[in-house]
Amino acid sequence: MKQSSQSFSLRGARRIGLMALVLAACHGCASVPNPDPRDPLESFNRGVYVFNEGLDQAIFKPAATVYRDVTPRLVRTGVGNFLGNLDDAWSFVNSALQGKLRHALDNFFRFGVNSTFGIFGIFDVASEMQIERHSEDFGQTLGAWGIESGPYLVLPFFGPSTFRDAIALPVDSNGDYISHIDDVSTYNSLRVLNVIDTRARLLGLSSSLDEVAFDKYSFTRDAFLQRRRNAVYDGDPPELDPVTDQRQ
Repeated sequence: MKQSSQSFSLRGARRIGLMALVLAACHGCASVPNPDPRDPLESFNRGVYVFNEGLDQAIFKPAATVYRDVTPRLVRTGVGNFLGNLDDAWSFVNSALQGKLRHALDNFFRFGVNSTFGIFGIFDVASEMQIERHSEDFGQTLGAWGIESGPYLVLPFFGPSTFRDAIALPVDSNGDYISHIDDVSTYNSLRVLNVIDTRARLLGLSSSLDEVAFDKYSFTRDAFLQRRRNAVYDGDPPELDPVTDQRQ
């Protein structure tokens, strides 16, 4: 049952994703002169960005706003803690793959403590015990293994990415604890809740971005690339070539 529902959803997502790619290709017919060296596909990426922005304004932002306004802060905190606890499990795996044993142990104990004493992670007991969270994904793991980020890439639905992170995305999706839930209604509910909760936590940031950014696309790209570099190198990235921006 779950497999058929997922297949149906996947087909729908593929159709919409294909529509986004077609719109992006049309948008990219007028190529951007002198694109950023990190963003050789800027014309295409801007087309996908416009599609994602329209989708966000029509669906995700209104849903997130209602969620924020009607859900008590205490409940939203519990939801965020629960979802963060699920992420800690996958972060443990990636920390271990990167050879970051201290980070792996922290994430392992965070997941164990919060799942047990925090009632499935609803309460963040581990943070009260000063056990630090180290968020890691497979894109960061590939970076730690020496694989360069490659060009900037905007994906339909998922937003800012790079070639390296796009390759890692199926692995991250498979490693996500939610993907292994067999009950269809629980699976779908957690997926939707994860998207809405994430978007709700970004409402303030997106409003500030609307006010201060002259070019939201460029601002988002630059902020994303800098954040990902810092994440891969744990806040201590190496010097980059000022032209090609290669060692990411």
